[in-house]
Amino acid sequence: MVRLTVDGLAERAQWQAAGVDLPKFDLRQVAANTAKRPEWVHFGAGNIFRGFVANAHQRLLDSGRADTGIVAVKSSDAGSSGPTYGPDDNLTLAVLMNAQGDFKMNVVASLVDTIVIGKGRANERLRLIAMFENPSLRMASFTITEKGYALTGPGGDFVDLVRADMENGPEQPRHTMSLAASLAYRRYLKGRYPIAFVSMDNCSRNGDLLKNALVTIAEEWERRGFTDKGFVAYLRDDAKTAFPLSMIDKITPSPSEKVRAALEKRGIEGMEIAVSNNSHRAPFVNAEISEYLVIEDRFPNGRPPLEEAGVIFTDRATVNKVETMKVTTCLNPLHTALAVSGCLLGYTSIAEEMRDASLRKLAETIGVAEGLPVVVDPGILDPQLFVREVLDERFTNPFIPDTPQRIATDTSQKVGIRFGETLKAYGRRDDLDPASLTAIPLALALWCRYLLGVDDNGRTFVPSPDPMLGTLQKRLACTKLGDTTSNVRAILEDTQIFGVDLYELGVGHKIEGMFYELLEGPGAVRAALDRYMQTNA
Repeated sequence: MVRLTVDGLAERAQWQAAGVDLPKFDLRQVAANTAKRPEWVHFGAGNIFRGFVANAHQRLLDSGRADTGIVAVKSSDAGSSGPTYGPDDNLTLAVLMNAQGDFKMNVVASLVDTIVIGKGRANERLRLIAMFENPSLRMASFTITEKGYALTGPGGDFVDLVRADMENGPEQPRHTMSLAASLAYRRYLKGRYPIAFVSMDNCSRNGDLLKNALVTIAEEWERRGFTDKGFVAYLRDDAKTAFPLSMIDKITPSPSEKVRAALEKRGIEGMEIAVSNNSHRAPFVNAEISEYLVIEDRFPNGRPPLEEAGVIFTDRATVNKVETMKVTTCLNPLHTALAVSGCLLGYTSIAEEMRDASLRKLAETIGVAEGLPVVVDPGILDPQLFVREVLDERFTNPFIPDTPQRIATDTSQKVGIRFGETLKAYGRRDDLDPASLTAIPLALALWCRYLLGVDDNGRTFVPSPDPMLGTLQKRLACTKLGDTTSNVRAILEDTQIFGVDLYELGVGHKIEGMFYELLEGPGAVRAALDRYMQTNA
């Protein structure tokens, strides 16, 4: 048996027998280089970062094209936003699986240090400050989910944590955005050194979200006299502080017990999955083979040559187009439709859903028949090939244990982009009519039906976490199976959700009619799906 530690990597023959590729560089030397001249700090090093981005940097280290690693930053109470620490020495076992069930495994050692920020960790904070004061630092990147950039609550007021940070100044920040702003301020004071702050989260215009958050906090600190007058200008100066846009795409679900068992059979121990606050963490990351990372090439202090590891660097307009293609037509809408319908029909796997004729037809119709007519073609990726890969290879991969319940999280924050943009595009075109659509209206009706927390058999279930869940369920509080009236219109005409009143767009009545069909009783969801998709599943 072998264990994932730096010392354990010395058992190279056993790792090779287990089918695992090992790092080809001197881990201790790279760690020493990083301590002297850090170049890359990352906040929230969860599964997608460890299994994708850190693995890309690993290839640069293996080839000798880089000689420093990545430093991870984690809050002591950040839950699932960081890697597992302790006996694994910051190492990760990346397990990539194709649709045939083949494992491609390697040890990711590019994360060379971890700084845990929190109460009683003053020395750790000082270490982090020293890295940001070092001219060598090139970039600070983030995978903290879209919620991590939010400074305000649903009502538009600053959340308590952010308000406290604004009132207390940059010395003891607690919110991640406040921490990033305070570190930028220390870099500004030390020498106005250039840096790129790079969001790698799967959300629209992620770099702008990050910049707006830091500038907002900095403006409040400046207004209250906590910072120099030039700090906000430093954050706004692209030659000094850049906030590139990016698009990231790789399915990295929670660690699978089946994968853990398979690793143990291969002689790898210590792969236990820890569960805390409904999050699952492990020393391994199981993920699909496919991966895309497109980044706006704005790095005022330079960057690692990640293009040699498959990352695409391009201009801002092209990143926007790639993100729009993925999020509004070719992947994310399909995922959301499968998520809410899968929860209603009792599925626990996206791959299983894709073997359901009606659900596969639903996803295919949204992506191909209804999405491609208004798709934004980025030029560097072919939308038709991209969506076919999603449908025929990625979603159908039975070895990727992704669940509709995970994907259904925060759906209210997503439907406006994932469906609303396509609906608005249809509304702008003289040759297209939103009311002519079938699968997208059905997906929105299914989401409204999902909000009831009652599956197609009439059994209750707990919907996935969503910041608007309580508000939306109140609007449907009196709605039950068999009803022919409901307040669902209050959801469909909410411009804060969809970016447009769906009734004014001419599709609201159609969605409402579908919603009532889904309410007819047990089995109504299945019947409506089969009917609209014209299948006999």
